[in-house]
Amino acid sequence: MADEPDTSLAGRAAIAAGAAIGSAAVAAALLFVKRRKSRAETNAPAHPEQAPETD
Repeated sequence: MADEPDTSLAGRAAIAAGAAIGSAAVAAALLFVKRRKSRAETNAPAHPEQAPETD
């Protein structure tokens, strides 16, 4: 029973949908990290000497 591959159209569609959702999630995560990194770089002071004083 487990040796027979699922060749039905519904099985193939489920695999394709899962692959599409997975690749979209990976792409969204990469875009989020890239955007977060660029925001951190723009909000950082240009020089450490010009950083605000903290205690």
